[in-house]
Amino acid sequence: MGARGGARLSQKVGRKKRRLAEGRAELQQRPAEGAEGRAELQQRPAEGAEGRAELQQRPLAEALHIPGPQRSIYFMSSKDSPARLGTEFFNQPAVSLARAFLGQVLVRRLADGTELRGRIVETEAYVGPEDEAAHSRGGRQTPRNRGMFMRPGTLYVYIIYGMYCCMNVSSQGDGACVLLRALEPLGGLDAMRQLRCALRKGTAGRALKDRELCSGPSKLCQALAIDKSFDQRDLARDEALWLERSTPGPGVPTVVAAARVGIGQAGEWAQKPLRFYIQGSPWVSVVDRMAEQRACSPE
Repeated sequence: MGARGGARLSQKVGRKKRRLAEGRAELQQRPAEGAEGRAELQQRPAEGAEGRAELQQRPLAEALHIPGPQRSIYFMSSKDSPARLGTEFFNQPAVSLARAFLGQVLVRRLADGTELRGRIVETEAYVGPEDEAAHSRGGRQTPRNRGMFMRPGTLYVYIIYGMYCCMNVSSQGDGACVLLRALEPLGGLDAMRQLRCALRKGTAGRALKDRELCSGPSKLCQALAIDKSFDQRDLARDEALWLERSTPGPGVPTVVAAARVGIGQAGEWAQKPLRFYIQGSPWVSVVDRMAEQRACSPE
């Protein structure tokens, strides 16, 4: 290579060295992106650490957005909670509603959040003004029985013997309703027993058996702490009392149609088979053997 070629090579190498030097200087003057990222992570708490700190500083249910008892899903509309039965369920004639009630679950939520549950096993239908045993007979409407004439699903709670309550639910048709007579206790039995013991008269010292808790219209009102204040409430929308659809069982229970109880002064209506109960249930208040034989006999 001649002197002129060597000079050109030397110049080219010198230019490369200058560009490398300029690049190193630029890197030294500008923080690396990786360093910036590390610095930012050091200055800002990690999201995971923030989450742990938040859980430590706030109540667990609040931090995790878990609704408390006052936000029970059963307090929402029937559209929001598929288990809760809405107005459309109650909007049917009294006889069909009395049958439809059987097997469904009545739920009572107490002020402290305790939920009491019972499966309906016995009902009575009162078909309206023509029914001589109904409080609406003759079409008369009073402040006492107004719930019977309100929209289907309205509670009609009245007092008998000056001390006990009975709970009815209005159905389709003015003055028609269904009396809830007995429940199979499913949940909150200890609370039911305490309520019954506090409210019942006589035999106060005797412990109640499970089958005695809700085996009658007044007993179930005592066990669920249902009093006159529930009169005219809407069972489809109330926040302390509602009805849930029961999950289907292994078989279809036999429904017995028998005469209603305690209405001997109602003439021919006293013998009409307007009481319905699930045959074989130990929670039923009154068993009618003749009616059961008719239910089992072939047509």
